[in-house]
This record gives sequence, C-alpha cells and structure tokens, in this order.
Amino acid sequence: MTVLRLARSELKRMTGGLLPKLTILALALVPLLYGAVYLYANWDPYGKLNQIDAALVVQDSGAASADGTRLEAGRKVAESLVDGHVFNWKTVASTEEADQGVSNGTYAFALKIPQDFSANLVSPGSFDAANQAMLNVTTNDANNYLLSTIVDKLTTAVHTTVAKEVGEETANQLLTGFGTIHTQMLKASDGAGQLADGVARLHDGTVTLHQGTGELTSGATELYNGEVKLRDGATALSAGAGQLSSGLTQLKDKTAALPADAQRLADGAAQVAAGNAALNAQVQAIPGQLAAAEQAAQQAAAQAQRSRVVASTARLVAAGVLSQEQADKVVADVDATPAPPAASAVASPSGTKLQAAAAQVQKLADGSAAVSAGASQLAGAAPALSDAVAKASAGADQLAGGSAALAAGQQNAVDGAGKLVQGAQKLDDGAAQLESGAATASDGAGTLAAELAQGAGKVPNPDDAQKDSLSKVMADPVAVSNVSQAKAGSYGAGLAPFFLTLSLWIGIFMLVQAMRPVTQRALASNAPAWKIAAGGWLPFLAVSAVQASLLTLVVDVGLGLNPAHPVLMWFLMLAAAMAFSAIIQGVVALLGSPGKLVVLILLVLQLVSSGGTFPWQTTPEPLHVVHQILPMGYVVSGMRHLIYGADLAIILPTMLGLVGYTLLGLAMSTVAARKNKYWTPKTLKPEIAV
Repeated sequence: MTVLRLARSELKRMTGGLLPKLTILALALVPLLYGAVYLYANWDPYGKLNQIDAALVVQDSGAASADGTRLEAGRKVAESLVDGHVFNWKTVASTEEADQGVSNGTYAFALKIPQDFSANLVSPGSFDAANQAMLNVTTNDANNYLLSTIVDKLTTAVHTTVAKEVGEETANQLLTGFGTIHTQMLKASDGAGQLADGVARLHDGTVTLHQGTGELTSGATELYNGEVKLRDGATALSAGAGQLSSGLTQLKDKTAALPADAQRLADGAAQVAAGNAALNAQVQAIPGQLAAAEQAAQQAAAQAQRSRVVASTARLVAAGVLSQEQADKVVADVDATPAPPAASAVASPSGTKLQAAAAQVQKLADGSAAVSAGASQLAGAAPALSDAVAKASAGADQLAGGSAALAAGQQNAVDGAGKLVQGAQKLDDGAAQLESGAATASDGAGTLAAELAQGAGKVPNPDDAQKDSLSKVMADPVAVSNVSQAKAGSYGAGLAPFFLTLSLWIGIFMLVQAMRPVTQRALASNAPAWKIAAGGWLPFLAVSAVQASLLTLVVDVGLGLNPAHPVLMWFLMLAAAMAFSAIIQGVVALLGSPGKLVVLILLVLQLVSSGGTFPWQTTPEPLHVVHQILPMGYVVSGMRHLIYGADLAIILPTMLGLVGYTLLGLAMSTVAARKNKYWTPKTLKPEIAV
C-alpha cells in the first residue's frame, strides 16, 4: 500500500457524506474565524479614535508675554485638538463635571487646561518664580486600559508642540538678551578703558600724595619738637611768674605802711626844718649878741649852743632825719667851731668861728628845709607807690595763673602735636598703601578693559534671521530622523505576523478533533511504519495547506495587507502549515488523547514566547529557551520580513528549520505507527478519549 493510497483512503472517509464535507470546510475556515476576523476588528483602531468621546475643560485666563502681546495658549491648544479630530472632543464647563463623566463612562477620559496655563508658560521669560504649565489628564482604566497609553501619546504630542512653540519665543528673547549683553559689554569695555585712564591718573595723584604726606610727617615732627620747647619755656615762665607773684605779695605786704611812715617822716622833717630855721635865726643873731658879751658868755653860749645842737640833733635822730653818726658829726663840728667874736670884736678868732658855725647852721637849716620838702614829696608819692605795688602783685598773680594755663595748654599742644605726628605717619603709610593699591588697580582696570573687550567679542550678537533659526533649534534641539527599514502600514499589519501564525496553529490543532492521526486500517496492513506515518500526515497537510491559502488570500485581498513579498509569504505560510501539521499530527499520534493537551500546552508556550506583541527578549529568561526551541517564533519573524519588506536573509534558514520541524513530526508519527502496530488492552479500551 502506497503513501498516497493511504492518504486518499483517509480523505475519502472524511468526505464520504455531506456532514463530513461540511466539517472539513468548517475546519478549513477556523483560521479565518480566529486570525482574519481578529485582524479585521483591529486593523486600524487609531483611525477611528474620533468616535471616542473625550471631555475638554479650558479654564486658562491667558497672560501677557514678555513682548507685551497677549498669550492665549490654552485656547490655542483646545482649538488645535478640536480641529485635529483625533478624538470626539466635548467641551465641558467644569472639572467636576468632566471627572464625573469619566467616572460613569460618559467620557473615555478628560483633558483639563488650568487657569494659570498661559501664565506658567511665560514665567521662564521673567526669571521670577518660573513654573511648569500643566495639562491635567484624568483617565479610568475601567473604560479601557490601552486608552490610557493612547492618551499619554496624545498629551506627549501636545506637550511637545506647546513646549516647542513657547521655547522658540523664550529662546528668541534669550538671544535678544545676548545681543543686549554684547552691546552693554562693549560699553562696559569703553567705560573700563576710561576707568583705567582715571585710575592711572589716580596713581599719579597718590604718588604726589605720598610725597606730601612724607613732608607732612617731617613738618609735624618739627612742630612737635617746637611745641616741646614752647612747653618747657611756658613751664619755666609759670615757675618764674609764681616766684614773682610771691615776691610782689611780700613787697605789697611790707609796703602797706609806707604811706603812713612817709607822712610821719615828712611831718618830722618839717618840724626839724622849722626848728633848724628857728635855730638858724637864733644862731644868726648870736654873733651880734656875742659881740657884747663874748668874753663873758662865750663859754655859756658855746655850751648852750652845743646843748641846743645836741638836743636838735637828738630830735632829728629821733625823727629819723639824721643818723646818729651825722648827729655826732654835727655836734663834733659845733664843738670844733670857735666862738664868734663879740660885736666889738668880730674879727676875733672866736667871732670868725661863730660866723662859720652860723653858716653851718644856715646850711643845716637849708638842708632841713630840703629834707622836709623831699619827705613831703615822698609822703605824696608813697600812696601811689603802694597802689602800684598792689597792682603789680595782682598782675603777677594773673601772670602766674596765665602762665600755668599756658603751660597746661602747651602740654596739650605737645600731646596734640604727638598725635599729629602719629596721624601723619599713619597717613603716610596709608598713602603708600594707596599708591600701591592704585598701581594694582591701574593694572587691573587695564586688564578689565581688555578682557571686557575680548569677552564682548565672544558674546553672540545674532541678527533677526540668526535669532529665528537659532531659537527654533534651541526650542527643539534634538530632531529624530526616523529611517524605517521596514514599516507596518497599520496596527492590523503590525499584528498580522503573530495572528496569522497563531491562527494557523489553532486551525491545525482543530483538525485532530475530526481527523485520525493514524488509521487503524493502515496499522493492520503490512505497510512500513514510515509509510503509515506519511499517509496519516498528508491529509493534515492538505487541509492545513487549504487553511493557509485561504487565510493568506483573505488577509491580502480582503483586509488589504499588501505584503512586500506576497508569493514568498504564501510559501512561508505553506511551510508553516507543513511543519505545524507534522508536529501536531506526530504528537497526537504518539501520545494519543493526552497528546492534544500537549499540543495545547505548546500553543500556550509559543503564545507567550514568540514575540508576537512585545519583543521576546522582554519575557522571563526561561521563556527565551522556549522561543529558541519551538517553531512559532521563527515563523513570526519570517512573516515580518516578508510582509514589511525587510532583509530576506533569514527566510531560507527559516524554511530549512520548518523542514526540520516537519521531519521531527514525521519521526514521532513513525514511532507511533511502529508502536501502534501491536495492540494491547489499552488500545482496545483506552484510559481516556478526547
């Protein structure tokens, strides 16, 4: 019995009546019901988002931008969203109403633009309390989980657009500020140059000032030395004035009685003069009287004369007019004077002596009169002298007080001069430091002017065209040049490789529910096991090939998949049907009814490890091994390359791999045929039948 006869026999059994034919037709359509219908339902969901109601709340009150214009960013964002028709936007008056609508499912989500949206957008331009402008989004995963991801992409796009627009304006203002800084730095450079010239002149002035302070220090030192000498002189003057005041005070005390004494002297002198005058008159009369009685009364007269002279001189001595020596001399002279001659004998020796004594008495009378006149003048001058001495004493007291004050003041002057010397020295030191600092400042001012001029050249000064270009780059500095080597045309096209492969496995898995992996008739024949296995597999291959062809045709033509390589895609689908049918038929043939559970487990493992939705590298590590072993992952990768037009280098290895999986399935079927040639009680009555 040949392989083809075995296969044809099984096919005849399956198509022997109307119901079997309908069963085969239904099995052939299973991949369409799973794969094509699912892809049809999800072919372009993003293109129909405008059927989803979304709440839009606009509370932005606007703000004044830096150039004075009115920014209504919230209104512009709302208008662009409504005009874009991405969602069916419903304008809502309040956030509470929008949140309630999201909660009860009236709206899929809500986008709220707050009152300070525009104000926060312009806040970075003022460098004062800059805040981010917020777009508040309210979602509810109970409405749809994937919708939250879609809304995130939408709000990200809105954020990027608004940020770019506002960033251009802010960058333009920033570049304008750079131009202003450039201009101001040039002015600052000119000012620094003028400052350098001024500081240079200041340095010259400080040199002159330093010289002047040196001279001031020398002058202050000389002044101090002079003040010390003046202080010493004033101290000596004060001491002398004190001594003078003390002496004049004693003189004043001792001359206080001078006017009275002088008056008494004048009175005594006047009495002496009067007495001498009377004496002189008597003496002058004696020669005439003596002339008659010279002889008789010479002795008595002389004695009387002497007594009178002695008495007169005694009075004069007592009055203080004459000293005792002068009185004794007068008495001696009187004693030595010869008696005058009598009138009758004038020329006698005694008369001559009497005349001489009379002359002496006359002189004495004249001297007494002169002494009286002098004493009278002395008495008249004594009060004035006493007053002058008193005034001199008072003046000396004042001189002593003034000289003491002068000495004290001069000491203060010396102290002040000492401080002046110290201050002048400090001023000189400060002038030296100022000179040094001015020199440093002069160098620094020159350096500042040069650096400012150099820095001004480094600060950009863009023109309007440059500012426009640069502001666009600064607002959106990173541009993505997206070169897609292979691109799915739609969401359904992106899922097609996975669901076509998955639906093909499910369709073939459904075949074992109605078709026998190995026929009992073939097992009872003498045919080799490999022929029995191949004969049992070929019906599965035929139906799975029909499934793959119908699925490919409907998806390509009906849904508009438009693969880049449609023929190669069909061949890959046929190769996948060949491998899947061989594996499923071999597992069920080898394991019997439990093999169907194994096939289901293999389906689940490949479902999560093939990388149909997320990349298989994102799955847990144990599933990486499953991806490398089972065939569905390779088919999905090959389908992507053929549908999207990517590199075809992996197609041949994939095809060869599917041939290998086919041979593996036939090997399992061959082992099952050899095993099942020998019947056992379990064969006649299996433990489980599904």
